[in-house]
Amino acid sequence: MAKTNGKGKSELVQDILTDDPDFLRVMVENMIQDLLKLEMNQYIGAEWYQRSGKRKGHRNGYKPRTLRTRVGTLNLLVPQDREGNFSTNLFGRYQRSEKALVLSIMEMYVHGVSTRKVASITEALCGTNFSKSQVSALSGRLDVDLKAWRHRPFTGSYPYLTVDARYEDVREDGRVVSQGVLIVTGVRADDKREILAVTVADTESEAAYNELFRDLKARGLKGVMLVTSDNHSGIKAAIKRNFQGASWQRCQFHFTKNATGLVSRKKRGEIAAGIREVFVAPDLESARRLYEQAADRWAGSHPRVAGLIENGIEDCLAVLAFPLKHRPRIRTTNGLERLNQEIKRRTRVVRIFPDREACLRLVTALCAEQSDEWVTGISYLNMEELEEKKETKNQKARELQVIG
Repeated sequence: MAKTNGKGKSELVQDILTDDPDFLRVMVENMIQDLLKLEMNQYIGAEWYQRSGKRKGHRNGYKPRTLRTRVGTLNLLVPQDREGNFSTNLFGRYQRSEKALVLSIMEMYVHGVSTRKVASITEALCGTNFSKSQVSALSGRLDVDLKAWRHRPFTGSYPYLTVDARYEDVREDGRVVSQGVLIVTGVRADDKREILAVTVADTESEAAYNELFRDLKARGLKGVMLVTSDNHSGIKAAIKRNFQGASWQRCQFHFTKNATGLVSRKKRGEIAAGIREVFVAPDLESARRLYEQAADRWAGSHPRVAGLIENGIEDCLAVLAFPLKHRPRIRTTNGLERLNQEIKRRTRVVRIFPDREACLRLVTALCAEQSDEWVTGISYLNMEELEEKKETKNQKARELQVIG
């Protein structure tokens, strides 16, 4: 296989595999099981219950077999024939080059699981050719598992959400169209970060986000206190409708970029520094005093910047109601955008997806692997600080009630 963006197969897979590859283990197990069935079909010359003059024998159940691999122990069922002559080539090839098989299966993810590429991979693994329909059935197995991941239920609460969108080119009705890839990440009450939702939509509209958020709630999402996103009107309206009581945090990075885009290059540093001073204020009262001073300072020379600050910067300050140590990670969408950049590095190989399903398949596979790595990795935030802040707030409210 040719190198992908300067990376060989081993480097590419190392980027995708996680320390806890259970999701990948299931995928590999299902894939090898399907390969064994296809190999038996080739040997017998017929599908299950198919009448065929080319039939060379009959099936006789399965024999269990475990296989230790770099992604965990696989529990397989090896097909048997009545005469006892069938012998799979797959295990011999697997044992000689187990890593190559896993790499090949990962390539299916990276390349959107095109039937042409899967056909060449399965031929190399099993030493036989499979029809396009057989390969399509093999690839379809991936969709079942990935769909199950996208619709998995949630337990516990997710106080912080981040929402962002990016775009991919997809063929539809003979045309190449831009499709929005919408992703939601969350920080759980147990300190871990997780990718909660992945979907592909025709447009980044309020209706699309409403559907996305309704699905999250139907799967058990609860406890949302803050949602961070850019200033897209569709996201804002959908957040207001679906997460009553939660605050909306406008991405501070995007706001600064919008403001500096209104002035000449040599003035951008000064504008950015003034806005940054507002964002690092210890509390809302201090931040308001600073942004009012900044707006007054620039009203004469940069009225558009002053207007943006007066009318929009308050939306960037919801984060000040949350623990100080949490603010750097919840004040922008940068963490999610870094994930999107990594996804783009992989989807750039495909360039134009053959359909929406292929796009969703690849992005879901990459997100599932990244999410598993986050969930099994180190803590993202110490959420005890949020609980302590909530308890302090509740205590003050109780004290005010007693005084009243």
